[in-house]
Amino acid sequence: MKPWKPADVTRGRIDHRSEVRSAGGAVFWTEREGGKTKLAGFEAAPRRFAADHALAPGVGYGGGAFNLSANAAYYVAEGRLWRLAQEGGEPHPLTPPFGAAADPQPDPGDAWVVYVHHLEGRDVLAITQTSGESWPQVLAAGADFYMQPAWSPNGRRLAWVEWDQPNMPWDGGRLLLAEFAGGRLQNVRQVAGGPATPVFQPLFSPDGSYLVWLENPEGEELDRLVRLDLTIDQKNVLLEDMVLLEPAWMQAQRVMSFGPGGALYLRENRGGRGVLWRVGEDGAREQPLPAKAAWLTSLSGDERGLAAVVSGPGLPHQVAFTDGSNWQTRAYGWPADGAGAVEPEAVSFKGADGQTIHAIYYPPAGGGANPPAVVSIHGGPTSQRTLAFDPQPQFFANNGFAYLELNYRGSTGYGRSYREALYGQWGVADVADAVAAARFLAGSGRADGRRLAIIGGSAGGYTTLMTLATHPGVYRAGVSFFGVTDLFLLARDTHKFEARYTDKLVGPLPEAAELYRERSPLTHAGNIKDALYVFQGSEDRVVPLNQAEELVRVLQQNGVPHRYKVYEGEGHGWRKPETISDFYREMLAFLERELKFG
Repeated sequence: MKPWKPADVTRGRIDHRSEVRSAGGAVFWTEREGGKTKLAGFEAAPRRFAADHALAPGVGYGGGAFNLSANAAYYVAEGRLWRLAQEGGEPHPLTPPFGAAADPQPDPGDAWVVYVHHLEGRDVLAITQTSGESWPQVLAAGADFYMQPAWSPNGRRLAWVEWDQPNMPWDGGRLLLAEFAGGRLQNVRQVAGGPATPVFQPLFSPDGSYLVWLENPEGEELDRLVRLDLTIDQKNVLLEDMVLLEPAWMQAQRVMSFGPGGALYLRENRGGRGVLWRVGEDGAREQPLPAKAAWLTSLSGDERGLAAVVSGPGLPHQVAFTDGSNWQTRAYGWPADGAGAVEPEAVSFKGADGQTIHAIYYPPAGGGANPPAVVSIHGGPTSQRTLAFDPQPQFFANNGFAYLELNYRGSTGYGRSYREALYGQWGVADVADAVAAARFLAGSGRADGRRLAIIGGSAGGYTTLMTLATHPGVYRAGVSFFGVTDLFLLARDTHKFEARYTDKLVGPLPEAAELYRERSPLTHAGNIKDALYVFQGSEDRVVPLNQAEELVRVLQQNGVPHRYKVYEGEGHGWRKPETISDFYREMLAFLERELKFG
């Protein structure tokens, strides 16, 4: 078996499908090419649409690049909405290029399109006519954030989710329902949610008689699927005691859809493995996934069929479609056969305080006793590593490293208590879990405890740096990419979506100023002794360049072995193929030098 090269993991990163929409048997999706997101679809074979446009929804972290009606595709590019008729022709703009737009939702009559809009710190639900002959108007305003607008089948009702700071969408929000006529909303009312009850993805039934959504009720550990009968205004719970919501980091995330037979299909998160359920009048039944699939997302469909992005450890991301019987592939990921993929193991272990910690372990390809190991800290921190295909652990495993994806406390997928365990404890509980992970690897014989590295980006970079600074010697080396170094600067400079995030993770300012100082890696940077590579994007708006530069100044002053690289034109995450290739080439060379030959 040949080791994966940086070019391989780069291709795995950029050859990626994320958003899928299906209507009337047509399937469209987004795919990456040369650092740009393109619109593709399936007729007799896959093909590109609107080839001159790179899709670029710009609200928060993005997402919500396009949607379909029966007659057209609506997408976001160049800061405006566009309409592309499905029978062909040239796309034409619907809105002027100002602010940022996301998640265009055409009404069933294809006369209006509602979308989320952001301009100069203000978020609203906006609406415009699909003819493009009128200026867009504000449809709903007053909340700090909006997401997931949904039309009823007759176009006379609209539902959406909104929330206010300091909450993040997974902390609590409101589900609003309104009547729609003549371009305006009437009789707006809240039907679900609250300050400590997050709500997610409202959907109207195909006949419009009821509305469903997901929620995590205040005080409850797990999630439930709720149905509101609109004819008698009565709620009932269809499914409960499952992990169903996912953290809404981006617009237009979809974990459920109505599909063949008018049934509702939704994904359960069972410890990082996706389980598909069909909920119909005859109850709920688990459904098979495509062969080798362990995760699915972006569900979309109707009576004609259901589409989703599916993947697994040995199954790169594919666009799959089912008419209710068999799954068919519409677009393959790379490598199509999953060649060289290592099968991971879901593991758990006890932390120093006795708490159970979850992780996914990838053994090195070819085996071997006491290998060097990489412990990866995901970003967020409210996020999760699942059994979806990820070329990064496969890259390291195929180059002789054991690899552990740590779902430390604060991760989603394991219930409310686990998710909220990091509140007030960021920089403490996550660091303790990273130390426990090192001890677990060494104690279980899965890795050589003298040859361990810790890596992470963004919030994962923060935990990486705090671990190296407060527990020197546990790891031999570390890699931080666009990692947070100064919590004061983060709270002051980051974008609107996360501007109050640290209120929950650390505490509100100015009351918690001393905690911000104590929990900042820069405060303890003088204690870092282990080799460190720092990567940063020059155009990062979430963790600006000055955070990395101050850290590197301290490393230089103290003579710590380190490297520092800035990628020009990159933001909070790498988009250019040449950047991704260089990043993996540099990181692999650094870790091989420190763990294999150092």
